Amino acid sequence: MYSSFCRWGGLLVLLSQVSVVFAADSYAIVVSQSTHQDPRWQAVTQTLQEKHPAAKLVVWKEKVDEALEELKVQHPRYTCFVATPQEAGRQFVADVHQLTRRFDADPYTDTLWGVLTGFDAENANLIAKRSDPLIIEKVAGGTEVAWKMCMEADLYDELVPQKHVVRRPGTPAEQRQGPQDTTRALAETLTSYHADLFVTSGHATERNWQIGFAYRNGYFRSQDGQMFGQTTTGERFEIDSKNPKVLLPIGNCLMGHIDGKDAMALAWMNSVGVHQMIGYTVTTWYGYGGWGVLDYFVEQPGRYTLAEAFHANHHALIHRLETGFSNLHQVEGRPGVQLRKPIQTTPRGKSLGLTQHDATGLMWDRDVVAFYGDPAWEARMHAMPKAYEQNLTIENGVYTFTIDPQAGEDSFKPINENGSQRGWRPIVMWLPNRIKTATVTAGQDLNPVITDDFILVPNPRSCDTDREYKVVFTAEEAE
Repeated sequence: MYSSFCRWGGLLVLLSQVSVVFAADSYAIVVSQSTHQDPRWQAVTQTLQEKHPAAKLVVWKEKVDEALEELKVQHPRYTCFVATPQEAGRQFVADVHQLTRRFDADPYTDTLWGVLTGFDAENANLIAKRSDPLIIEKVAGGTEVAWKMCMEADLYDELVPQKHVVRRPGTPAEQRQGPQDTTRALAETLTSYHADLFVTSGHATERNWQIGFAYRNGYFRSQDGQMFGQTTTGERFEIDSKNPKVLLPIGNCLMGHIDGKDAMALAWMNSVGVHQMIGYTVTTWYGYGGWGVLDYFVEQPGRYTLAEAFHANHHALIHRLETGFSNLHQVEGRPGVQLRKPIQTTPRGKSLGLTQHDATGLMWDRDVVAFYGDPAWEARMHAMPKAYEQNLTIENGVYTFTIDPQAGEDSFKPINENGSQRGWRPIVMWLPNRIKTATVTAGQDLNPVITDDFILVPNPRSCDTDREYKVVFTAEEAE
């Protein structure tokens, strides 16, 4: 932990920009009966139980939502859904999204969840065994990211041919002229440069990533758990990388859809060393659920683990649905099916310029972005200065959440706007313990949302450098 102080035996707790370490027993493993009875996959759950000794095992028979009642009782901080690739399809991801919003009455996700799968049980077990934290220093990929928030960067661009941005520790970023076909160069960021984080966008299917979006370039392709590069001249070569890494295909269609043994997601895990990743299980056209993860993970470096950043962005999505439109939280829908009913925009939504298009897009994204990997595994960016700091103190049941702008009038503005639906995300912080109903005593004008395990403050958008951004509330710890 970088800058947190906890004095549990006394009266004061101070938590700042890093995630909170929660009780070891706040972990659930959810698995189907058929998978649990398979000795190869039973080894995966056993590995997780050894890594999280107080974890509770929940076994379901026909549908994953059979686990709901036990999960409601435990209300774990982390929930790991162990699933074979045959189980971990589009509908399963949607079912997990919907299940994990039903532990209590609020509309938000109630646990940090992940689906732990792999090309086979051996691959999944390798991912499950990883316990050493990953501090991300090397960022590579095929789309523009906020390189100034990265210790190192090696980036190409799906929109601009031959654009190559390089940053090394302690030096300014340098834009160079890269090759016209970047297939092999991108592969080498994985196999030779050993990137810790790989970021992609552009056209994709369950079988390939088209590297160039606005110009002709090569492909990454997957087959039987192996990743390949294929250049514009037809050259085909294997891509193998063993260092543990995380993947953010934030703008790719279908990269998170596991529809068989040739799925891209499985090749990333099996051949390229990906231990955590997100990914759309459907085509993406709106982008809030994918691109927004960059706003929390890369652009607030060190503040969140990848699992926390993914869930913070999902909280932001639900908050936008809740405050921008009327009665959408009661609509479940099906993944890949657009919302057709007329939607009423609230005054808050109108003030933000939200329309039926936004309601349709947010509902499209809500249940279709997967998170793969052990959600309690710590993968985070190397800590760097941020546009604002956030701190929580707790004393005698009084919680004080303070936001401290660090970039003057620009403190709440987007860092990077490449992609879709970027920036202006709410400020989110997890609480160190679950609480009962909170009573806000100061900062009501910031319109905070306080649930049993996090506080969310809508982005103020403009920064008044003369005011104090603080929310004070009282609450009892939940049992």
